[in-house]
Amino acid sequence: MDIRKIAGITMLLAMLGACSSSDDDSAVLPPAGEPLELTILHINDHHSHLDEESTSLTLATAAGQREEIDLPLGGFARVTSAFAELSQDVPNVLKIHAGDAITGDLYYNLTDGKADADLMNTVCFDTMTLGNHEFDDGDAGLKGFIDFLHSGDCRTEVLSANVRFGASSPLHEANAPGLVKPSVVIERGGQRIGLVGLTVASKTKNASRPDADTQFEDETQAAQEEIDRLRGEGIDKIIVQSHLGYSLERELVGRLSGVDVLVGGDSHTLLGPAQLADYGLTSGGDYPTRLADRDGKLVCVVQAWQYSYVVGELRVSFDANGDVTECDGTPHVLIGDDFRKNDLELTPADRDAVLSDIAAAGALRLTTPDPAAEAILAPYRQEKLDFGSTVVAQADSNLCLRRVPGTVLDPTRSTIAECNIDPHVINHGGDIQQIVAEAFLQQGKRFFDADLSIQNGGGVRVDVAPGDIDVSRIYTVLPFRNTLVQLNMTGAEIKAALEDALDGVVGRGNTGSYPYSGGLRWSADLSQPKGSRLSDLVLRGADGSHVPLDPLATYKVVTIDFLADGSDFYTTLGTITGDRRIDVGLDYAEAFLLYVDSLPGIVKILSKLPTDHYSTQQFVDVAAN
Repeated sequence: MDIRKIAGITMLLAMLGACSSSDDDSAVLPPAGEPLELTILHINDHHSHLDEESTSLTLATAAGQREEIDLPLGGFARVTSAFAELSQDVPNVLKIHAGDAITGDLYYNLTDGKADADLMNTVCFDTMTLGNHEFDDGDAGLKGFIDFLHSGDCRTEVLSANVRFGASSPLHEANAPGLVKPSVVIERGGQRIGLVGLTVASKTKNASRPDADTQFEDETQAAQEEIDRLRGEGIDKIIVQSHLGYSLERELVGRLSGVDVLVGGDSHTLLGPAQLADYGLTSGGDYPTRLADRDGKLVCVVQAWQYSYVVGELRVSFDANGDVTECDGTPHVLIGDDFRKNDLELTPADRDAVLSDIAAAGALRLTTPDPAAEAILAPYRQEKLDFGSTVVAQADSNLCLRRVPGTVLDPTRSTIAECNIDPHVINHGGDIQQIVAEAFLQQGKRFFDADLSIQNGGGVRVDVAPGDIDVSRIYTVLPFRNTLVQLNMTGAEIKAALEDALDGVVGRGNTGSYPYSGGLRWSADLSQPKGSRLSDLVLRGADGSHVPLDPLATYKVVTIDFLADGSDFYTTLGTITGDRRIDVGLDYAEAFLLYVDSLPGIVKILSKLPTDHYSTQQFVDVAAN
C-alpha cells in the first residue's frame, strides 16, 4: 500500500480517537456558538402612502393641559431618515418590510409601483414579505413591481414560504428562478440568521387577484417545514416575517417550534405602551409582544402600524444556543415639528412645552425627511399633483372609516381619533363606506335601474376629514382597479352572499369582508352561527319607504367586479354568471366621482348619510377575547 495512504489512515484514526472518550461513547455535541445582539428595523403596510400627512395629537402646552396640536405625520422620506439614523453606529441590523407595499394611493395607480420601489430602495431592505395586496394586479403585476424593486443596486429578497405559483405564472420558478423565495439566510456578527416569509393564504386567494392556478398553502405547515429545513442546516436563529395580521400571528406563534422572532403586518396594528392614549393614539398591544412557542420558548412579536407612519426598532438578545433571552424596542411614530393650534403657529412657550412632551413620550420621533428620498419622490409627486389636484367637493364633517361596527374586531381603523370612539360609527359602521355604497347604488340606477348595491368594507381605504376633497383623495379612498357589475339575484341569493361575507369576518378573521349596501339594510348579530347572522333585511323604495326583501323575487344588484368574481369570501356572488351578470365597465373611483358631481349646488358638499340609510341598523358584536 502507498505510504501516503497509510499515513492518511493513521492520521484519520488518531483524529477519531481524539474525538471519543474511553468513559463515554455518546456523540459529542458541536461547540456552542456565541451570543448575539440583533437590531431589527421594520415597516409594513405602507400601501403607496409616500407623502406625509397631517394629524392631530393631544400634547401638553404651556398652560399645563393637553390640547389638540396639528403636525405632519409619516411620509416615506421620513422612513428613510429613521432607518439611516437608527442604523448609524449600530452593529447587526436587519431591515425588513412585512408586506403590502403597494395599492392605496394614487402613486400606485399612476406608476404601477415604480414610485414605491424607488423609495423602498432608498432604505434598501434586506427582505420583504409578500402581502395580499401585492397580488392585486395578478402575478404579472407583482412581477413588474419586483422588477422595479430590483432595477437598481439594491436587491431586496422577496419572500413567501406558502405561495405556489402556477405553471403559467410569470413568477413560476421556471420563468423567474429565485425571484420569490421561501426563506433566505443572512449573516450578522458572523452568525447565520434564517428569515422565513409568510403570506396570509385564504385572504390573498379570495380577497386579491393572484393568477387562477397560483395557490397558497397552510401558513403554519409551510412555516414549520421551512423552519425545520433551516434548523436542519444548523441555523439556530429564525425570524418569521409574516403578513397574517396581529391576531393570527399570535396564534401562529403558539403552533410553531423553533421560531425566535415574528415581524408582522396586515392588520395595521399600532403596538406600543398604553400611555400612547395620552397622546390620542390607541395601542393594540405591547411592543414587543412576548409570547411562547409550542415548546415554551420566548418569541418576540412586533408590527409597525401603517402608511409610512412608524418604523419599528426591535432589539433582540440571543444566547450561545441561539435562544432569545430578552427583547425590547420602540415603535417610532414619525412626526414633523410644524406644530399648529387652531391653524396658528404655537407661541414659543407652547412650542417648548410640546417639544418636552414629545421627548417624554418615547414613541414619538421628530424626524426630518431624507433629502435624497425627497428628490426621488419629487417628479412622482408632481405627476400626482397634476392629475389629482382638482377639488371636486368639500366634506362638512369627519367621514369616518370603519370596516366592522362594534368595539372588538376593528376598533382602531381610523386615523382620526374621534372616529374610533364615535358611538354612531360603533353602532352602524363606517361613514365613508356607507357613502361609497350609496354612490354605487345611484350609478347603478343611472345605468340599469339598480335596486341595491353591495360593497365590502375593506375596499374603502381611508377616512375623509373636513375640507376640500380633490381627485387624488377620491383615488385614495378607492385605490383599486375595479369596475361596476350588474348581477340579477334572488333575495335568497343576496342574503346568502351577505352571510358568506360575514363568515369571512367571523370565521376567517377578514374584517375587510364586512358588507355595506346602498338601498338594503339589516340587523347583524355576529354571535350567531353561520347563516343566521343577518335578519330584518328590508329594501328602500324610491319613495323612501322600506319593504322586506323577498327571498323569491329577483333584484338588480350593482357591485364591483372583484366581489362579483366571488372574491373576499362573497362566494355566492361568484355563482351569478351567464346572462345574469352584465359588466358595466365603469371604473369604481370614477363612479364615485360621478356621484359627487351629481350632488346639488355649485359647491358639492359630501355629508354623512341619514342613519336610516346605513345598511347596519342593529349590531351585536362577537364576544371579546
